[in-house]
Amino acid sequence: MSHAQTPALLDAARVPHVGEGGRADYRRFLLQPTPRAYALSENGAWGWAAAIEDDPAATERRALRNCAAYGGIDCRLYAQDLAVVWPEAPAPTPTPPRTPLAGGEGWALVPDGRFLWQGPQAARGAYLWAHGRAAGGADSRGSQPQPHARAFNNAGYDVLRLDRDPETDETELGAARMRLALAELRARGYARVIAAGQSRGAWDALAALDAPGRADAVIAIAPAAHGPTGSVAHAWALEDLLQVVTTARAPTTRVAVATFAGDEYAPDPAGRAAAFARLAPRTAALLLLDRPRGLEGHGAGGDWRFTLRYAACLLDFAEGRRSGC
Repeated sequence: MSHAQTPALLDAARVPHVGEGGRADYRRFLLQPTPRAYALSENGAWGWAAAIEDDPAATERRALRNCAAYGGIDCRLYAQDLAVVWPEAPAPTPTPPRTPLAGGEGWALVPDGRFLWQGPQAARGAYLWAHGRAAGGADSRGSQPQPHARAFNNAGYDVLRLDRDPETDETELGAARMRLALAELRARGYARVIAAGQSRGAWDALAALDAPGRADAVIAIAPAAHGPTGSVAHAWALEDLLQVVTTARAPTTRVAVATFAGDEYAPDPAGRAAAFARLAPRTAALLLLDRPRGLEGHGAGGDWRFTLRYAACLLDFAEGRRSGC
């Protein structure tokens, strides 16, 4: 994304009154999930909040209180969700189509309206997010991609979801839907295509490595397909993972995998790490974040510490730059 095309929302230099500390914190704010709000005061104070009980009004109030708590006088909102709302410089941002780009029985390829949108010809690429399969058959369709996706969106990638009906979301069918969605994004002309996901969505993204050229990069966060601790399927989980690895044929695809200590969906962590390592000669490059310190549990990829530590380096890795992960 060139500077001329950069939405006002993403230009930290435009933020008035605050110093470099406030602008640096604004850049951290841009990695937060929605609802989110950034407030400031003409005396140089600022404060922000994000995802307060998924309540925009509560998030706005928290941001204003945080600004006031740091000495702000007459704090007002500068940015909210995807828009600059500062009274002296309101700036709308582009929004995605309201309808799915593709789909079929039990699945849909959906542009996510909580992210900036440019379209296939203008975007730097497409970032496709696949959700996990929730326990008890709960419906995960519409769930917000993990915050590290913001780094890709802020860099110019359109963010789309692969929504799957839990009633038909079996492992092989989920992988087939991932392949169809990636083919659709290629056909629409995106310059780069990133396949990403968490848990079962990550497993589906790895399964799509069985043919070259489907994705330029895969980001698999806590891949799993065999249920939590106590599941009888854990007995063959490592064998199934090795099957996914040995069928990979993706010499131009860069693959990042993140696993976490204490993940109840990941039996035999050391065996899994060894299996993932075998992807290296079958792909263009492998980044294995194996049980990073301070991050625990199946959902650790959504932790703010994961975002701040790894979002930028995942983007660098996916695009072939030297990664600082």
